[in-house]
Amino acid sequence: MERTFLMIKPDAIERGLIGEIVKRFERKGLQLTAAKLLQVSREQAERHYEEHAGKDFYEPLVEFVTSGPVFAMVWQGDRAIGLSRSLIGKTDALEAAPGTIRADFAVHTRLNLIHGSDSPESAEREIANFFTPEEMVNYTKSVQKWI
Repeated sequence: MERTFLMIKPDAIERGLIGEIVKRFERKGLQLTAAKLLQVSREQAERHYEEHAGKDFYEPLVEFVTSGPVFAMVWQGDRAIGLSRSLIGKTDALEAAPGTIRADFAVHTRLNLIHGSDSPESAEREIANFFTPEEMVNYTKSVQKWI
């Protein structure tokens, strides 16, 4: 069972897309284990995007993610990271495959609606940046008991 961190960004919150985005991960069969609406602090944003520090888009990215509320989530399932990234689509909406979240809803590369972990190491670091172990909910779906 693999875990991944997903964050619905301020642009998606403003457009009322939380339900639409969450529905796609539920339909894929991933299991939500933690979620909360929050205002990201500058320090959290800097930790979250630390691998991009020094790049030209780093400061606008930090400013954007702290500009409004986000919906932070942890999802789990078999190959959760890869599956999530395939649902999200490429960063540039013009390059995202039809049917992905970004192809369907994103209007600009900087307004790309959602972040998803790109590796198990990133997922672990990002989850720890936004959630305490006590905030994680472990449960078994009833269908899992019978298969």
